[in-house]
Amino acid sequence: MQSIVTFVLIGVTVFVSWQAFNNRALLERLILWPPAIDRHRQYDRLVTHGFIHADSQHLLFNMITLFFFGRAIEPVFVDRIGMLGFAAFYLSAIVMAIMPTYFRHQKDAGYRSLGASGAVSAVLFSFILFAPWSLIFVFFIPVPAILYAALYIGYSIWMDRRGGDNVNHSAHLWGAAYGMLFTVMMEPRVASTFMARLLNPSLGG
Repeated sequence: MQSIVTFVLIGVTVFVSWQAFNNRALLERLILWPPAIDRHRQYDRLVTHGFIHADSQHLLFNMITLFFFGRAIEPVFVDRIGMLGFAAFYLSAIVMAIMPTYFRHQKDAGYRSLGASGAVSAVLFSFILFAPWSLIFVFFIPVPAILYAALYIGYSIWMDRRGGDNVNHSAHLWGAAYGMLFTVMMEPRVASTFMARLLNPSLGG
């Protein structure tokens, strides 16, 4: 099966998130709470927060995105670094996407963060490097992937500065950046291929 890692990640995330919906103690143990890392050395929270979600809508949105784009890019990763390599990419994206947030709120006992959005952004933007003119459906409206990427980054920067909506836009941005960087390091030719495709628009590809 070409997308086994993607399916395993979705399955584990859905299971853990569902358990945490009905178990407050589990949620509190897995969530990113900076003082627990700073004071108690619970470094596992840098990963575990990516497997729990605020509600079913939050979970559904992230898992649908991972389902479509994870399946698309997993075979590319597996061909180059194997299934464990793709799993490592996803797990490391959870960590790298949250690190700026962690350092910003390291001493903030009132701050918490959860969700797979950072890692899912990494997967999404890796896909965009390979297929910048493919169509992404946003509220059932087809949008070229490269246009979606520009709007996504612009919106995330604006909302990160504005704040107030309880969404970690910083993790979205850093996840996207990490996804592109990891992909280029894994396959350096993707950078030149991306530029060539960008300069030769072909909607749907």
